[in-house]
Amino acid sequence: MPDSGGRTATAGPVPSTAADEAAVDERRFRVYTATVLTVGLVTAAVVSWWLPFEGSAMLWWITPVLALAFLLAEQLGINVDVRSGISWTISFTEIPLVIGFFIAPFEVVLVAHLIAGVGTLLARKVRGRVLYNAGAFLLEITGAFAVAGLVKFAVGGPGMPWLAALAGTLTAPLVSTLLALAAVRVLRRRMRVSTALRLTGRILVVGFVNASVGLSGYLVIFHVPEAWPLVLAVFLGLTALYWAYSDLLREQRDMEALSDVSLMVARSGQQAAARPASRADDFGRGVDVVEWGAIAERIKDQLAAGRVVLRLRLEPTDAMRAVVSGDPLPAEDTTADDPLVRLPGAHVRHFRLTEANPEVRGALLDRGAQEALVVPLRSANQLLGIIEAHDRLSRWRGFGKSDVQLLGTMASHLATALDNRRLLATLRHDAYHDPLTGLLNRPGFRQVAREPLRERLGSVVLRIELDVFSTVSDALGYAWADRMVIAAGRRIRDTLGSDVPLARLEGASFAALIVERTPEQAHEIAECLRAELSAPYPVDRLTVEANAKVGYASPTPEEESADAVDVDALLQRADVAVRATRGGEEVRGYVPSMGQIFMRRFQMVTQFRQSVEDGQVSVHYQPKVTLPNRHVQGVEALVRWVHPEFGKLDPDEFVPAVEAAGLIGVLTEFVLEQSLRRVRKWLDEGLRISAAVNLSVRNLADEEFPRKVVEALERFDVPPELLTFELTESGVMSDPQKALPILRELHSLGIVLAVDDFGTGYSSLAYLRQLPVDQVKIDKSFVLGMGTDLGDLAVVRSIVELGHSLGLTVVAEGVEDDVARDQLEAMGCDVAQGYLISRPLAEDRLEAWLLARTARSPGRHTETVLTLLT
Repeated sequence: MPDSGGRTATAGPVPSTAADEAAVDERRFRVYTATVLTVGLVTAAVVSWWLPFEGSAMLWWITPVLALAFLLAEQLGINVDVRSGISWTISFTEIPLVIGFFIAPFEVVLVAHLIAGVGTLLARKVRGRVLYNAGAFLLEITGAFAVAGLVKFAVGGPGMPWLAALAGTLTAPLVSTLLALAAVRVLRRRMRVSTALRLTGRILVVGFVNASVGLSGYLVIFHVPEAWPLVLAVFLGLTALYWAYSDLLREQRDMEALSDVSLMVARSGQQAAARPASRADDFGRGVDVVEWGAIAERIKDQLAAGRVVLRLRLEPTDAMRAVVSGDPLPAEDTTADDPLVRLPGAHVRHFRLTEANPEVRGALLDRGAQEALVVPLRSANQLLGIIEAHDRLSRWRGFGKSDVQLLGTMASHLATALDNRRLLATLRHDAYHDPLTGLLNRPGFRQVAREPLRERLGSVVLRIELDVFSTVSDALGYAWADRMVIAAGRRIRDTLGSDVPLARLEGASFAALIVERTPEQAHEIAECLRAELSAPYPVDRLTVEANAKVGYASPTPEEESADAVDVDALLQRADVAVRATRGGEEVRGYVPSMGQIFMRRFQMVTQFRQSVEDGQVSVHYQPKVTLPNRHVQGVEALVRWVHPEFGKLDPDEFVPAVEAAGLIGVLTEFVLEQSLRRVRKWLDEGLRISAAVNLSVRNLADEEFPRKVVEALERFDVPPELLTFELTESGVMSDPQKALPILRELHSLGIVLAVDDFGTGYSSLAYLRQLPVDQVKIDKSFVLGMGTDLGDLAVVRSIVELGHSLGLTVVAEGVEDDVARDQLEAMGCDVAQGYLISRPLAEDRLEAWLLARTARSPGRHTETVLTLLT
């Protein structure tokens, strides 16, 4: 904010942490500007009427010289930096002003000062405060002439007394200082009273010296014309003294600026360390644009530049991002093939429009700059960024040697600080992120989720489990399993968005935090996640089928109101919800009753053996018929458990628990004995119906299992071809070295082997050819969907053709309507099984079903063949 009294106070833009505060400050300053300008115009009119000119008309020719003197005094200013975004410039405007009291009328001095002041602002491209400064110019000159007029009337006598001219001249810098201090108050910047008083005193001292020199020169020249060389010598000496003082001040301010920039980077690093360890890690890994803008603003103020551009590359693979302080860049900012950016070494380059080659001249014109200082920020031959300073404002001569030295030293300090910041950020990133996926780890998730859970309602923690991880790692190795985990993490990130905190906890287990969601919305998001994660994963030349389970939990109202949400507790609840998922219901929200789920499973495992002995566990049978002749070919044995406390238990709930507890052998032996006993009864009735029993991967790891099967067949005197073992590809391939020898031994006995759920596991011809199997069972998901999905229809047709090409019997599960049965029959499918034929039935109901829905006819040997009635 310049003033005609020789002080220029320039209020640079001070970065704010909130855009609304900056807008409020701008509105306040506009009102202040209007007030200053209005008061200045009114007082100028009053003073013009009150103080008529009484000097000699012979001296009016010197008026243009007076305007030139004001302009020269403004250009020879010496910057004095003051905190709070305000700087003053010591100039020599008191000298032409004090002479103007004697040789020119008030209106001429006012116009000359306005032309010099506004012209200097426009030359320095300070356009944002022109109206305010114009008002300040008016008040400075009118105030000076008003005080001079009062002193003149007090003293009396013709002409302008020297005492009145001296008093009026000192009034101008005082008015300028008071206006600037008021502007600091309006802009809500802080300045101590002692600092303001000290600054005002120094300005008055400098103004008094300047005014005394001008007054003495005028008196000497006009009374002793031969003494003007002496006055000129005194003026030159004073100028040299001010210039030396300016250099001393500059060195001091340069040291302060270096210290400020280093402290700002270090302080922002401390603030970044206290922030949540989110993956987004704002521009600069925690340093946001406002903080970098403050650093750029500090450099701009120190260099008195019109614009400073910081181009920073915080990551080696990132493109440079620009932060601009001062005038905005006139064109779209780009660093591609920019000659000002392609800088060798680490020294400062000074470019001038008048001296540049065509390529550099074009780059300067694109920036709207006449000159530029450019220096790279380097560390260990790595380019971290670039600093550009455009168009020095304080002197007409442009950037000098001291500016080049300052910017070079500042760039060295800033590069070192940035390098340290990057190192600390890397260490912190590694401490809170998973090295495989780059997602948050458990400590990082705990830190990131703590604040949203405390401050925002409707928070939900999701726990996602990809349950094929251990199978893939065992079958293909950890490298392929890791690839699946990376792919799963990418799918979750794409589904939830980049702003959602996401962590890999362990293995193929993930956690995410969503906020401001209702339980219904959280369930929809979880369903979407499960569907996305359950899609097949291409692994090299294989396509691995996967299944995902999602559990979610929310803070209780009491926890939210008490501001005491425990992240670990929510993760544990979400984990309980995951473990509570069952087949067909892969997404569950936590409810308090789930807290007893582990106790329930413990009871099931400990009571299972006794329940088998007590008859609580039974076997149901689901018939299978051949196509197209509709003969009842066999049944599949399915276990059922009616618990005295828990009631009917779903097999998907208790079978995994029994298997994990090592009791699957007991269950398989029980189902096998019940099935063989049923087959024996049918044989005694002249019916040749086979029974299929499901095998677990743990059965195939038991070397004694074939011997136990042989003993059971002999005990019930059942031909081995009437016994079928169903197994999954994933179960076999989890440990093929153990499973394949056992399967070959069973197959050599004449037992029928079937691949269950075909199409959802490895499902490749290479693996299928390794298995000594006789049947493939098409997974019911494809059969159910083939009526509406052409893709499922194509899959079913392909499996039928593949099975027949290998000489295998093809069984279709999930046949629930006539259309599906007819389509399968048209494809040449051999056997059908599903609700269209019958649901799983207990023994007595199965017997009734056979009597009611089949017709008996003699077979080729002596057995009776059951044909399904239509």
